[in-house]
Amino acid sequence: MSTAGNSILIVDDDASLRAAVTNFLRARAMIVFEAETVRAAEARFRECAPDLAIVDQRLPDGDGLDLIKSMHAIDERVPILMLTGHASVDLAVQAMKFGAENCLTKPIHPAALFAVVQRVLDNLRDRRREIARTARELRTHLDPFVGDSAAVRDLYAQAHRVLDSHTPVLIEGETGTGKGVLARWLHEHGPRAEEPFVDINCAGLSRDLLESELFGHERGSFTGAATSKLGLLEVAHRGTAFLDEIGEIDLALQPRILKVVEEKRFRRIGDVRGHNVDVRLITATNRDLRRMARDGSFRSDLYFRINTIHLVIPPVRRRPEDIPALAQHVLDYLDGGCSTEIAPDAMRAMQAYSWPGNLREMRNVFERARLISGGASRITAADLRFETIPESEAEVMTLEEVERRHIDHVLRLEAGNVDRAAVRLGVSRSTLYQKLKRYREEVG
Repeated sequence: MSTAGNSILIVDDDASLRAAVTNFLRARAMIVFEAETVRAAEARFRECAPDLAIVDQRLPDGDGLDLIKSMHAIDERVPILMLTGHASVDLAVQAMKFGAENCLTKPIHPAALFAVVQRVLDNLRDRRREIARTARELRTHLDPFVGDSAAVRDLYAQAHRVLDSHTPVLIEGETGTGKGVLARWLHEHGPRAEEPFVDINCAGLSRDLLESELFGHERGSFTGAATSKLGLLEVAHRGTAFLDEIGEIDLALQPRILKVVEEKRFRRIGDVRGHNVDVRLITATNRDLRRMARDGSFRSDLYFRINTIHLVIPPVRRRPEDIPALAQHVLDYLDGGCSTEIAPDAMRAMQAYSWPGNLREMRNVFERARLISGGASRITAADLRFETIPESEAEVMTLEEVERRHIDHVLRLEAGNVDRAAVRLGVSRSTLYQKLKRYREEVG
């Protein structure tokens, strides 16, 4: 890797050595700072914040070991190399104990020193990239277990019990509840974490396109197949394949999925050879697969095989006590870890809302709110815009669900005030309390 642009602090009272090393490094587009005493070096270190420091053991006003110790205390992230004319195992151990990366013996040619510098800077760059990657993942990965409701605690316990398993998992939940988030969590915390995680949404894809995506195809197997193509199941070998909305898969394609689950084998389109594949299959759906298996719209044998482990994600409205934690978590995710405050009136409005789109809708609401607020550090109720329930969705809801959502909507309009909500709904205060109590019991 290139070291151009990196800054180096050289601390040595030998002017000729400093000049030789400085000229050599600057010729390679590196920035070099110099100091010849402990006192000057500490000031220079604070002022310049170098990427690496090279420190002589013996200096006019002190010991290089003490300087390394003080530099490490100022900024432990900066790697330090020690130069000495009297190398020993004990000295090297002590230097590294104080924070040095390595202990080098004088005399040393600038080219040899540069090779060590280059290696240390490459390692430093790799460490920084790893830290950045980890931080990025923490910012961009949602947690499927935010909240302290009984439903979330139960889901967490169930998920942990099956982490070490390789058997298929079926995740059920309404649209937007975070089924994909849970699937990725199972992969990243399981025994296949270092292997590929491949996901595909089965909804909206034709049978032929989905078949090609899953199993791949050979060149010339159909019009337009100019080259061979690996399928996603083959790409996921030894890892995890996540099939979202598996209830949308065409009946004619389902036997091929079953063969993968039962025999761990498949064939590409147009290929006469079978291929072995080792994947953990995680599937998800917002549909009632049990009912579909009974009425013949989904193969019962496939249903029972993918349903070996069954996890259900509760909708947001069934765990209202989790909404404050969920809201802050989603907002932090959007902010990249820079927390935006949620005003009390905004939180009351969110707790009174039914969230038919669940976490996906919550994310959309916050994205709009940030635009409306102009990027303010505090989101208020005036910044929130909630979705109305589409008529097509209301048509398939039960009467109880329609009532529940209407009560939630009115409570939101009245900022959670039960007395005013009861007046607006045309029922007594006690009747409304009874309904709310029943809803809470159903949630628990």
